[in-house]
Amino acid sequence: MSTSETPRRIVQRGLWYEEFETGAIYEHRPGRTITEADNVLFTTLTMNTQALHLDAAWSETQKPFEQRLVNSMFTLSTLVGLSVAQLTQGTIVANLGFSEISFPKPVFHGDTMYAETLILDKRESKSRLGEGVITFEHTGRNQHGDVIAKAVRKTLVRMTPSAN
Repeated sequence: MSTSETPRRIVQRGLWYEEFETGAIYEHRPGRTITEADNVLFTTLTMNTQALHLDAAWSETQKPFEQRLVNSMFTLSTLVGLSVAQLTQGTIVANLGFSEISFPKPVFHGDTMYAETLILDKRESKSRLGEGVITFEHTGRNQHGDVIAKAVRKTLVRMTPSAN
């Protein structure tokens, strides 16, 4: 590039509707190590007074885990959040709903979450020109590869601006 040319600028964004491929799996990296501070802050911000998240002494007496658990709503939020930069940053219109949410294994302070997303389905919106519905299946795994969370999410996504 010569000194008189202006460099092309590329803005990080998610995918437009047309760029999603049904059956593709997107691996979201880096992972996110969950800290005690994350868990306590999220739990108190959301007014969740569950001792299982906040009271270390009491949790140590509770079988089978005998330690505090990370708030499952934080786990779900982080699972979806890990996908944003790669899939929906700046291209999402709205989340339409979540279903089939499960937490097969607990998350503890110090665990690292990795996420991946399978594109289950896509269809053009019947009522909103220039937008489409994508169905994601998000899966979270810990540092050992164990599935710690799963959720199906329907999202309204914009089509490529020049395509509508």
